[in-house]
Amino acid sequence: MDRKTKAKILLERLYKIWPNPKTELNYTTPFELLVAVILSAQATDKVVNMVTPTLFSRYKSIEDFAKASVEEINELVNKINFHKNKAKYIQGAAKQIMENYGGKVPDSRDALTDLPGVGRKTANVVLNMAFGQPTMAVDTHIFRIGNRLGLAPGKTPEQ
Repeated sequence: MDRKTKAKILLERLYKIWPNPKTELNYTTPFELLVAVILSAQATDKVVNMVTPTLFSRYKSIEDFAKASVEEINELVNKINFHKNKAKYIQGAAKQIMENYGGKVPDSRDALTDLPGVGRKTANVVLNMAFGQPTMAVDTHIFRIGNRLGLAPGKTPEQ
C-alpha cells in the first residue's frame, strides 16, 4: 500500500474517533491562542490554562499586551518554563502585530513566523485552530510517529 493510501485510511479512522479535533488550550481570540501556544512550548496545556485566565483578564487586547512591560507580563507567567523569554516574545509579538498588521493577528505562516517566539509549529496551530486552514502542527513526536508509520519519511519535520 502506498503512503498516500495509508495516510487517507489513517485520517478516515482518526476522524471517526475525533470528528472535530481541537486544542486543549483555552482561548477566545486568535491572539489569545497565539499567546497560549507560545506559553505551551516545554509546558503542559494544564499549566498554561492555569496561567492564562489572569493574564487575559489583565490584558484584554493586543494593544494592552504591546503597552505592557515585559516585567509585568513575566510576573503573570512565571509558573511557565522559560517564562522570561516567553514574556519578551509575547510583548514583542503584540508590538509587531500592532505596528505591522493593524492590530490583527496575521493569517499567513510567513507573517506568523516573523513574530518573536513563533516557529512553524506555533504558526500551524494558530493557522489551523484560529483561521481554519488545513495545516498540521508537527513536533518531534508527530514527526517520529509519521516516520514509523511510513507516512512521512522526511529527515526533518519541515520535510
